[in-house]
Amino acid sequence: TVTDIDGNVYQTVQIGDQLWMAENLKVTRYRDGSSIPNVTDAAAWSNLTTGAWAHYGNDSANEAVYGKLYNWYAAVDSRGLCPAGWHVPTDAEWTVLSDHLGGYNVAGGKMKATGTEYWTAPNEGATNESGFSALPGGFRSYNGFFLRQGLYARFWSSSEGGSGFARLRYLVYSRSDLIRDDVLK
Repeated sequence: TVTDIDGNVYQTVQIGDQLWMAENLKVTRYRDGSSIPNVTDAAAWSNLTTGAWAHYGNDSANEAVYGKLYNWYAAVDSRGLCPAGWHVPTDAEWTVLSDHLGGYNVAGGKMKATGTEYWTAPNEGATNESGFSALPGGFRSYNGFFLRQGLYARFWSSSEGGSGFARLRYLVYSRSDLIRDDVLK
């Protein structure tokens, strides 16, 4: 396990030569103790260029299962979002994970929690043989809207995409691949 600055304890999983957290973050402070603001207003979220978090739908009940949603600015803040000794993975580190699991076209199924308690049917290809245990927490888009809980699991990388974009990976209920995309920061 690993513990964050707020005392939250997370399960970890070894996949190949990499050690991954098997749960989403719930932290409210950076590693240096600085507070990460909870931004509930969609317009305010869409104008941010600094770190922030939210609960899906601004409903704190979502945290127990899905953790918090962070914007990209929080993910790459130099004060450190992740617990000591941990970091938000680079795009290259995501590729190493995907390659170890047999390539992007099957890696997603091997990362998703099985069943349809959280994932919408059919939860295509879900075996969780990696132990990553991904859950479909949805996401908060660049414009502040909450989207696709039960359908998508999205994970930041610390890598930038094109101008104004950041690279991420995501899983979908209806697919077994680990999808790579660039989205607005």
